[in-house]
Amino acid sequence: MERIAIIMGKMHSGGKKNLVMEYYRNIDRNKIQFDFICDDDSNAIPIDEIERLGGKVYIVPRYQKIYANIKAIKNICKKNKYKIAHGYNGTMNIFGLYAAWRGGVKIRINESISMAHKADKKTILKNMLKPFSRFFSTHYMANGYECGKWQFGKIYDKGKVAIFKTVIDCGEKKFNQEIRNECRRRLGVEKNLVIGHIGRLTAQKNTLFIIDIFNEIAKIEDNAKLLIIGDGELKEKMFSKIKEYGIGDRILYLGRREDILQFYNAMDCFLLPSLYEGLPVVGIEAECCGLPVFFSTEISEESSPCDDLGHFISLEKSSSEWAYIILKCLKNNSYEREKYYMSVANAGFDSKKQAAYLLSYYEKLLDKINSMQNNNINKSINQMRGE
Repeated sequence: MERIAIIMGKMHSGGKKNLVMEYYRNIDRNKIQFDFICDDDSNAIPIDEIERLGGKVYIVPRYQKIYANIKAIKNICKKNKYKIAHGYNGTMNIFGLYAAWRGGVKIRINESISMAHKADKKTILKNMLKPFSRFFSTHYMANGYECGKWQFGKIYDKGKVAIFKTVIDCGEKKFNQEIRNECRRRLGVEKNLVIGHIGRLTAQKNTLFIIDIFNEIAKIEDNAKLLIIGDGELKEKMFSKIKEYGIGDRILYLGRREDILQFYNAMDCFLLPSLYEGLPVVGIEAECCGLPVFFSTEISEESSPCDDLGHFISLEKSSSEWAYIILKCLKNNSYEREKYYMSVANAGFDSKKQAAYLLSYYEKLLDKINSMQNNNINKSINQMRGE
């Protein structure tokens, strides 16, 4: 059994954490184990679950303390003598993989899980780092085709980027009428149209525009409610806008939650008007649960495995236009929500099948390392013999 260093950076609630943990839960841990290296300001490290599954968690100084961060990662890699390090930080992987290189790790996988948008302040840093992001990497990976092309450019065009899709447990995430009825009863929304969003409250997720859209929906549909799960830097501005519109009684804000499956079941549709995404977990989970999802056209269409559920709307359209399109779609369509999980699984998003593929990928890399080491040993023996 080999242990692999998973360089997470910040392990917050959301897509990156869910993606990595789904692979970890379903990979053959008798053959491969994950050791998680996480920044000290992470807010959602599932330490108990990781340790129960046989993994280890190492906490390092946050990347804002870059020298201390690199030194800590280097020392962990050197001490544990990892053969593979897998970075999940996009353009920031240059720092973690540099530390892994300094720590003697032979195989260093650079994974792209997101993109960028000019309206997001983080884009400046991402664009500065992007030309250098491949440095200290030996292999490249992405959770979607557009992600791989965005970060790696010519490397992607040459076919050197392995695609490992965002994955979920499709059987677990499928629609359940009993869960829906119970959750809607507890929320007091049995007769309401529930518009949903799960995500960080940030510029990237276009949080304030979600409130604008719902305000327009609320003008038309008296029974509409907006269910929001998440936390982030725009929380106060979001509530200011809710107060400004006078729709506080129409909002169900549940904060940051881990038990989100029940809420997909309770919703009637899902909003994801993000400025950019990689291949968003929440969109895949929502469609697996049979929810119509309204994406912005800034999100790749590969994010929607079910053609009749994924609807892409331009951010150049106004909030009232978004509201009109959403309500028209919901009025004109009925969805047999129980059937969609199979479509999502067949499209390659099921964690069990993809985890087996990832295991095979790791094993091929390990075989290559072991073969090289054996050749070096044999060469040394022959040299000592004078052969």
